[in-house]
Amino acid sequence: NVLVDTNFVNFSIKNKLEMTKSMMDCLCAKATPCVTDCVMAELEKLGSKYRVALRLAKDPRFRRLPCTHKGTYADDCLLQRATQHRCYIVATCDKDLRRRIRKVPGVPIMYISARKYTIERMPEAFGAPRSG
Repeated sequence: NVLVDTNFVNFSIKNKLEMTKSMMDCLCAKATPCVTDCVMAELEKLGSKYRVALRLAKDPRFRRLPCTHKGTYADDCLLQRATQHRCYIVATCDKDLRRRIRKVPGVPIMYISARKYTIERMPEAFGAPRSG
C-alpha cells in the first residue's frame, strides 16, 4: 500500500508517469496507491489547474482512505497514518514531509527522481538495492 501525497500525483502527471505501473516497476511488486480524504480535499481546493490530478486520484485502482481527524492538512494526516500503521510506503515529493517521515523508523519513502519513481529506506528483504 502506497500512501500518495498531493504533489506526488501532480509530479507524476508532469513527468508523464503512469502511477500504478511506475509503482510496480519501482517495487517489483503489486502496489495499491492509497489516497486519503485530506489529499482529495487538497486536490479539490487547488482548483482547475489540478483537474487532471483530481481525476487521476479518483481512479478506481486507487484505494480511498477515510480520515477521522479534524482539519485537512494532508502532511500531518499521512505522517500520522504511516506512524500508526507501519504497513505503508509514503509517496511524496515534499522535502519537509520526507524529512518528517525519516524520523519515523521503518517507513519507506517513494519519490520522483530523474523522471522515475525511487524508493528510500526499503528493507533489503524486499529486494531493495543495497547502497554502498
